[in-house]
Amino acid sequence: MAARHIAPDTPELRERWGSFAFTPENKAQADKHIAKYPEGRQKSATMPLLDLAQRQVGAETDTQGWLPLPVIEYVAAYLDQPVIRVLEVATFYTMYNLEPVGKFHVQVCGTTPCMLRGSDDIIAACKKRGMKPGHISEDGLWSFTEVECMGNCATAPMVQINDDNYEDLTAERLDAVLDALAKGETPKTGTQEPGRHTSEPANALSNLKEMVDENHDYRSEW
Repeated sequence: MAARHIAPDTPELRERWGSFAFTPENKAQADKHIAKYPEGRQKSATMPLLDLAQRQVGAETDTQGWLPLPVIEYVAAYLDQPVIRVLEVATFYTMYNLEPVGKFHVQVCGTTPCMLRGSDDIIAACKKRGMKPGHISEDGLWSFTEVECMGNCATAPMVQINDDNYEDLTAERLDAVLDALAKGETPKTGTQEPGRHTSEPANALSNLKEMVDENHDYRSEW
């Protein structure tokens, strides 16, 4: 399970992020999210505003982004609600990073389906590159987290890197993805299994074969 630790509230942190404010573009997006909800219900926009803030921090630091405490406080003030309410959301959802991360945040699913399909090899490939929980690699490229199920069991094992999923992985396929990212390239997302497009059977169909070419009504056969 992913560890959840808030970065220490230090003078250096305050000096760097104490004056955080949304860019004009992000402010417009924030106000658009708030306007979706009835008057007095602006706290409903907490999640999208935290996401905007994290992405802005990422843009400023050339990383995936994270949420320093002063930034969380800014979002709370923007929504006119207690800081603890926003902090509760930020600490509950693992989509929000509470500590600095690298340019590429590699999240490896270690839940049972992925484990049975080889996630231990995926984790070993990450460790071979110097990735370890709670640390950023020396070159600033990588941070690593082992997480619980991310809903791609049919194409296990998988990892999420920033906003993208990479599925049907082997250690060699993951290395190819990471090499491409390190070079500034954009590797193919989704399944890495040759000839597979999404989560359709990797081999021959075993049922619903008549649905390949057209819609088929099976009710008379039940």
